[in-house]
Amino acid sequence: MTPFIQGYAMGGGLIVAIGAQNAFVLTQGVRRNHHLAVAALCILCDGLLIGLGVTGVGTAVAANPTLGLAAAWGGAAFLVWYGLGAFRAAMRGGSMEARREVDPGLRRTLALTLAVTLLNPHVYLDTVVLMGSVSGRFPGGARYIFGLGAFAASFTWFLCLSLGGQVLAPLFARDLTWRILDGMVCLTMWTIAATLLRPVLFA
Repeated sequence: MTPFIQGYAMGGGLIVAIGAQNAFVLTQGVRRNHHLAVAALCILCDGLLIGLGVTGVGTAVAANPTLGLAAAWGGAAFLVWYGLGAFRAAMRGGSMEARREVDPGLRRTLALTLAVTLLNPHVYLDTVVLMGSVSGRFPGGARYIFGLGAFAASFTWFLCLSLGGQVLAPLFARDLTWRILDGMVCLTMWTIAATLLRPVLFA
Protein backbone atom coordinates (compact mmCIF):
# COMPACT_ATOMS: atom_id res chain seq x y z
CA MET A 1 0.00 0.00 0.00
CA THR A 2 1.14 3.55 -0.64
CA PRO A 3 1.91 5.80 2.37
CA PHE A 4 -1.30 7.76 1.75
CA ILE A 5 -3.46 4.64 1.75
CA GLN A 6 -1.71 3.28 4.85
CA GLY A 7 -2.20 6.60 6.61
CA TYR A 8 -5.83 6.72 5.56
CA ALA A 9 -6.45 3.14 6.70
CA MET A 10 -4.65 3.56 10.01
CA GLY A 11 -6.19 6.95 10.73
CA GLY A 12 -9.62 5.66 9.83
CA GLY A 13 -9.20 2.53 11.91
CA LEU A 14 -8.19 4.55 14.96
CA ILE A 15 -10.80 7.27 14.59
CA VAL A 16 -13.91 5.19 13.97
CA ALA A 17 -13.51 3.18 17.16
CA ILE A 18 -16.44 3.70 19.49
CA GLY A 19 -15.70 6.49 21.94
CA ALA A 20 -17.01 9.59 23.66
CA GLN A 21 -15.96 11.90 20.81
CA ASN A 22 -17.70 9.94 18.07
CA ALA A 23 -20.83 9.50 20.17
CA PHE A 24 -20.85 13.26 20.85
CA VAL A 25 -20.39 14.22 17.19
CA LEU A 26 -23.05 11.76 16.07
CA THR A 27 -25.59 13.03 18.60
CA GLN A 28 -24.94 16.62 17.56
CA GLY A 29 -25.52 15.55 13.96
CA VAL A 30 -28.77 13.86 14.90
CA ARG A 31 -29.96 16.98 16.73
CA ARG A 32 -28.57 19.39 14.09
CA ASN A 33 -26.95 21.21 17.00
CA HIS A 34 -24.09 23.23 15.44
CA HIS A 35 -23.04 19.94 13.86
CA LEU A 36 -20.84 21.45 11.13
CA ALA A 37 -18.93 23.59 13.64
CA VAL A 38 -18.43 20.55 15.86
CA ALA A 39 -17.10 18.50 12.95
CA ALA A 40 -14.79 21.33 11.82
CA LEU A 41 -13.31 21.66 15.32
CA CYS A 42 -12.68 17.91 15.58
CA ILE A 43 -11.01 17.92 12.15
CA LEU A 44 -8.83 20.90 13.12
CA CYS A 45 -7.71 19.25 16.37
CA ASP A 46 -6.86 16.01 14.61
CA GLY A 47 -4.96 17.85 11.88
CA LEU A 48 -2.85 19.76 14.39
CA LEU A 49 -2.07 16.67 16.46
CA ILE A 50 -1.26 14.50 13.44
CA GLY A 51 0.96 17.26 12.07
CA LEU A 52 2.74 17.52 15.40
CA GLY A 53 3.37 13.80 15.41
CA VAL A 54 4.53 13.56 11.80
CA THR A 55 6.88 16.56 11.94
CA GLY A 56 8.21 15.93 15.45
CA VAL A 57 8.08 12.33 16.61
CA GLY A 58 8.19 11.00 13.06
CA THR A 59 11.35 12.95 12.26
CA ALA A 60 13.10 11.66 15.40
CA VAL A 61 12.16 8.07 14.57
CA ALA A 62 13.29 8.41 10.96
CA ALA A 63 16.74 9.68 12.06
CA ASN A 64 17.36 6.79 14.45
CA PRO A 65 17.25 3.19 13.11
CA THR A 66 17.14 1.73 16.63
CA LEU A 67 14.27 4.00 17.56
CA GLY A 68 12.58 3.09 14.29
CA LEU A 69 12.83 -0.60 15.13
CA ALA A 70 11.43 0.03 18.59
CA ALA A 71 8.62 2.08 17.04
CA ALA A 72 7.77 -0.76 14.68
CA TRP A 73 7.49 -3.29 17.51
CA GLY A 74 5.80 -0.84 19.87
CA GLY A 75 3.37 0.38 17.22
CA ALA A 76 2.53 -3.17 16.17
CA ALA A 77 2.00 -4.22 19.79
CA PHE A 78 -0.35 -1.29 20.38
CA LEU A 79 -2.28 -2.02 17.17
CA VAL A 80 -2.68 -5.68 18.12
CA TRP A 81 -3.91 -4.64 21.57
CA TYR A 82 -6.22 -2.01 20.06
CA GLY A 83 -7.57 -4.54 17.59
CA LEU A 84 -8.18 -6.99 20.41
CA GLY A 85 -10.24 -4.35 22.20
CA ALA A 86 -12.30 -3.80 19.04
CA PHE A 87 -12.71 -7.57 18.68
CA ARG A 88 -14.01 -7.85 22.23
CA ALA A 89 -16.37 -4.91 21.63
CA ALA A 90 -17.66 -6.62 18.49
CA MET A 91 -18.36 -9.76 20.49
CA ARG A 92 -19.97 -7.79 23.30
CA GLY A 93 -22.04 -5.45 21.13
CA GLY A 94 -23.40 -2.05 22.06
CA SER A 95 -25.73 0.74 21.10
CA MET A 96 -26.16 4.47 21.40
CA GLU A 97 -29.32 6.36 22.20
CA ALA A 98 -29.45 9.96 21.05
CA ARG A 99 -31.61 12.00 23.39
CA ARG A 100 -33.25 15.27 22.52
CA GLU A 101 -31.88 18.21 24.50
CA VAL A 102 -32.26 21.97 24.46
CA ASP A 103 -29.65 23.73 22.29
CA PRO A 104 -26.88 24.75 24.73
CA GLY A 105 -25.49 27.41 22.36
CA LEU A 106 -22.49 27.46 20.02
CA ARG A 107 -19.89 28.46 22.61
CA ARG A 108 -20.85 25.77 25.09
CA THR A 109 -21.14 23.18 22.33
CA LEU A 110 -17.62 23.95 21.09
CA ALA A 111 -16.29 23.86 24.66
CA LEU A 112 -17.82 20.41 25.10
CA THR A 113 -16.28 19.35 21.79
CA LEU A 114 -12.81 20.39 22.97
CA ALA A 115 -13.36 18.58 26.25
CA VAL A 116 -14.32 15.24 24.71
CA THR A 117 -11.46 15.61 22.21
CA LEU A 118 -8.51 16.91 24.22
CA LEU A 119 -9.22 15.51 27.67
CA ASN A 120 -8.97 11.97 26.34
CA PRO A 121 -5.35 10.77 26.76
CA HIS A 122 -5.80 8.27 23.93
CA VAL A 123 -6.01 11.08 21.38
CA TYR A 124 -2.36 11.96 22.05
CA LEU A 125 -1.28 8.33 21.99
CA ASP A 126 -3.10 7.76 18.70
CA THR A 127 -2.12 10.93 16.83
CA VAL A 128 1.13 12.35 18.23
CA VAL A 129 2.87 9.18 19.46
CA LEU A 130 1.52 6.31 17.38
CA MET A 131 0.88 8.13 14.08
CA GLY A 132 4.15 10.03 14.46
CA SER A 133 6.14 6.90 15.21
CA VAL A 134 4.64 4.90 12.36
CA SER A 135 5.19 7.80 9.93
CA GLY A 136 8.89 7.62 10.81
CA ARG A 137 9.06 4.23 9.12
CA PHE A 138 8.61 5.98 5.75
CA PRO A 139 11.61 7.63 4.06
CA GLY A 140 11.83 11.33 3.32
CA GLY A 141 8.63 13.13 2.45
CA ALA A 142 6.63 9.90 2.36
CA ARG A 143 5.89 10.30 6.06
CA TYR A 144 4.10 13.58 5.31
CA ILE A 145 2.00 11.78 2.71
CA PHE A 146 1.20 9.21 5.41
CA GLY A 147 0.09 12.04 7.72
CA LEU A 148 -1.99 13.56 4.93
CA GLY A 149 -3.75 10.24 4.49
CA ALA A 150 -4.52 10.09 8.21
CA PHE A 151 -5.85 13.66 8.10
CA ALA A 152 -7.99 12.82 5.07
CA ALA A 153 -9.53 9.94 7.03
CA SER A 154 -10.31 12.29 9.91
CA PHE A 155 -11.84 14.86 7.53
CA THR A 156 -13.97 12.23 5.79
CA TRP A 157 -15.15 10.56 8.99
CA PHE A 158 -16.18 13.62 10.95
CA LEU A 159 -17.87 15.25 7.98
CA CYS A 160 -19.85 12.09 7.19
CA LEU A 161 -20.65 11.51 10.85
CA SER A 162 -21.96 15.04 11.22
CA LEU A 163 -23.88 15.34 7.96
CA GLY A 164 -25.24 11.80 8.10
CA GLY A 165 -26.27 11.95 11.73
CA GLN A 166 -30.00 11.76 11.13
CA VAL A 167 -29.54 8.95 8.61
CA LEU A 168 -27.12 6.98 10.78
CA ALA A 169 -28.96 7.35 14.08
CA PRO A 170 -31.52 4.57 13.44
CA LEU A 171 -28.74 2.25 12.26
CA PHE A 172 -26.50 2.89 15.27
CA ALA A 173 -29.39 2.23 17.60
CA ARG A 174 -28.98 -1.40 16.51
CA ASP A 175 -26.48 -3.70 18.16
CA LEU A 176 -25.48 -5.33 14.85
CA THR A 177 -24.21 -2.05 13.37
CA TRP A 178 -21.72 -1.54 16.20
CA ARG A 179 -20.58 -5.15 15.91
CA ILE A 180 -19.83 -4.73 12.19
CA LEU A 181 -18.02 -1.44 12.77
CA ASP A 182 -15.87 -2.85 15.57
CA GLY A 183 -15.09 -5.92 13.48
CA MET A 184 -13.81 -3.69 10.66
CA VAL A 185 -11.69 -1.70 13.11
CA CYS A 186 -10.17 -4.93 14.45
CA LEU A 187 -9.31 -6.20 10.97
CA THR A 188 -7.74 -2.87 9.97
CA MET A 189 -5.58 -2.64 13.09
CA TRP A 190 -4.26 -6.18 12.81
CA THR A 191 -3.54 -5.80 9.08
CA ILE A 192 -1.48 -2.65 9.65
CA ALA A 193 0.36 -4.31 12.55
CA ALA A 194 1.38 -7.11 10.21
CA THR A 195 2.51 -4.54 7.63
CA LEU A 196 4.72 -2.83 10.21
CA LEU A 197 6.42 -6.07 11.29
CA ARG A 198 6.90 -7.60 7.85
CA PRO A 199 10.12 -5.65 7.02
CA VAL A 200 11.51 -6.38 10.49
CA LEU A 201 10.79 -10.11 10.50
CA PHE A 202 11.73 -10.77 6.87
CA ALA A 203 14.65 -8.36 6.45
